Amino acid sequence: MALDYATLNTLRNHHPAWKLLRSDHAPLVASFLHRVFVSSNVRGMNATDLAETLEDELYGLRQRFGDTAFPKNGMDYLNDWASTEKGWLRKYYRHGTDEPQFDLTSATEKAIAWLGTLTERSFVGTESRLMTLFELLRQMSAGSEIDPAKRITELHKRREEIDAEIARVLSGDVPILDDTALKDRFQQFMQLARELLTDFREVEHNFRMLDRRVRERIALWEGSKGALLEEIMGERDAIADSDQGKSFRAFWDFLMSSRRQEELTELLSTVLSLAPVADLQPDARTRRVHYDWLEASEHTQRTVAQLSQQLRRFLDDQAWLENRRIMDILHGIEAQALALREHPPTKDIMNLAIPAASLELPMERPLFTPTLKPLIADIELHAGTEEGDMAALYDQVVVDTVQLARNITQALQERAQITLAELAKAYPLEQGLAELVAYVQLGSQTFAAVVDESTRDLVGWETTAEDGVIVHRTANLPRMIFVR
Repeated sequence: MALDYATLNTLRNHHPAWKLLRSDHAPLVASFLHRVFVSSNVRGMNATDLAETLEDELYGLRQRFGDTAFPKNGMDYLNDWASTEKGWLRKYYRHGTDEPQFDLTSATEKAIAWLGTLTERSFVGTESRLMTLFELLRQMSAGSEIDPAKRITELHKRREEIDAEIARVLSGDVPILDDTALKDRFQQFMQLARELLTDFREVEHNFRMLDRRVRERIALWEGSKGALLEEIMGERDAIADSDQGKSFRAFWDFLMSSRRQEELTELLSTVLSLAPVADLQPDARTRRVHYDWLEASEHTQRTVAQLSQQLRRFLDDQAWLENRRIMDILHGIEAQALALREHPPTKDIMNLAIPAASLELPMERPLFTPTLKPLIADIELHAGTEEGDMAALYDQVVVDTVQLARNITQALQERAQITLAELAKAYPLEQGLAELVAYVQLGSQTFAAVVDESTRDLVGWETTAEDGVIVHRTANLPRMIFVR
């Protein structure tokens, strides 16, 4: 991965490990999770026990730094750490239980492991690393050689070195590692052992991401079921046959051998009993570190098996829903067929269009017709001098529909219903026919109204003619009733 600005800025804003290092509560989160999950090699803990352990931790910190140092309770902190925004813990439900479980994420364990490298070491060995690198190069060079003659030459050379060493031991020359070499190699062993435990969570995380992608693909799949299963199983095989999958399977086969377990137990007991190694004060769990490897790898195997079982159940549920839909359609067709058996229809049931091709000859299409462009005459405009009566522009009739709606609402507050004629009598029409039309429009759009075509109502109003004479007008219309 290229460590350019864009990549590092993206990691700083989105990666959970970097968010943990930037957090104000990073010392609390890292120390607590390291003690509970990493040091004890715990793979999942129920919410109640973990919250009680965190409460004890918070109580001690509040005694030192005050009650306002960590105001929230333990469960709130755990839910916050397991939120999507932070992602330091993984919250899930174990099969068969309704109590939430918490486990450390791979990114958090990486951040905690990196913090462990910041402490000053009393002894830094380099010889064991060089020997390890040299041995790895030798294994790669010898393991990739396809020439039988060269392979035999290399094996003879190694046999001569072994024979020479046997001869020196028989003669009394027994070379042993000094204290510095023992400390160097033991530190290298402990570092690799811790990194190996960290890798298991990342392997498990990769399998969970694969399962999530498969479920998303199933939910959005629109093709055939056979093609879906072929693609899913092909991806599963690709993961199993990948470098990570092959390496994990080889590690599992190697560690599951009882002979290898006994050999590791004997070697660890011998090494831990050496005085130089005892001076380093190794962790008490070092004596059973291979069992921690076995437990972590077994947990990963169980997770993969559980994900496979859930995926199979998910596929079965999808198939069951599809089959149920098909059976419902078939049962509906059967029910309709049985209903028509005794009383067949006398008319046509459906019309089927006669299959025919729709012919459209090229010459039947209309030709392109250019749009008409308006011709604007280039005429010089002159300012007008005509003076007229402008009062007609302001003599307009405006109907206040808001006031009319208020009149209807006020009338319906006192009565359950009222006719348009009664409404016009209670609130006389001031704008004449325009106001009457506005009442009718409100009855059809805003209010609930009923029209009785069998009954006619007379609605009257007064208007002033041009010569100042008051004129009485009347409209004959079907009865309109406004209801509450």
